[in-house]
Amino acid sequence: MSDLPPPRSATLAVLIPFGIVTLIWGSTWIVIRDQLGIVPPSWSVTYRFLIGGVAMLAWGAWRGDRLWLDARGMAFAAALGFAQFCLNFNFVYRAEEHVTSGLVALMYALLVVPNAVLARVFLGQRMGRQLLVGSAIALAGVALLFVHEARVHPEAGPAVLIGLALALAGVLSASVANVMQATPIAKRYPMVPVLGTAMLIGAAIDAGYALATTGAPVFDWRIGYVAGLLYLGIVASAVAFTLYFGLIRTIGPAKAAYNGVLVPVIAMLLSTLFEGYRWSLLAGAGAALALAGLAVALRARRPNR
Repeated sequence: MSDLPPPRSATLAVLIPFGIVTLIWGSTWIVIRDQLGIVPPSWSVTYRFLIGGVAMLAWGAWRGDRLWLDARGMAFAAALGFAQFCLNFNFVYRAEEHVTSGLVALMYALLVVPNAVLARVFLGQRMGRQLLVGSAIALAGVALLFVHEARVHPEAGPAVLIGLALALAGVLSASVANVMQATPIAKRYPMVPVLGTAMLIGAAIDAGYALATTGAPVFDWRIGYVAGLLYLGIVASAVAFTLYFGLIRTIGPAKAAYNGVLVPVIAMLLSTLFEGYRWSLLAGAGAALALAGLAVALRARRPNR
């Protein structure tokens, strides 16, 4: 037997936040769907990250963090805010206007691929054999889930292609932001002030875009919309992104992105409870493969550079 300690990604310090983030983000797809309607997507994104940014900075102030960033830190926060909290989420909300939330969630399961590629190019992090095997198994599972969704929702026409293209653009934007969190400059600054500032900068850009493209702010005072907005802003943004970016700094962007493999499974389980989602043998096999691939990948040790 090997005397080597288990890989860091298999410890409770990683698995617990990993599970929390997965459960939170697995639930957001249903909530986002309810946000579409009266309020234009860009305004909903603006409100979400305004709430998230204020919550982050309030928490940082309560903890006694130094909230002010120097010029380099502000530039990093602005780039992060633009990629993650502007481009990514505007693409997500608009994608859900064209295709089902399940298909969008499945597209985001592919985040592991650009994360691994960009981490190799910009950070020099190689994927070992076990991580590659885990990726292949998990992506095979995602492919089966995708086939199932395509059979259940055989939408045709340009709307589907537009929706999938928007989701893919969101995946690439999110991947850039993920890899940014693993860079040396990110580790120079405390996470809470950086994320709070990035969310507020992203919200400001979102507001400018919304004002230019859809006009004055619109709000929906329904209890469901307001409650969903608070959940997305505080729980799914302030809490989940803090945990997720902490995972990136600990185990790297390639492994951290494996929560995206599980998120569609969680989203479909919740859809079963609340939206009448119907499972098939194909979908069950896909979910099982995704879980198996995740288990293999998370036990992989990071190879030397």
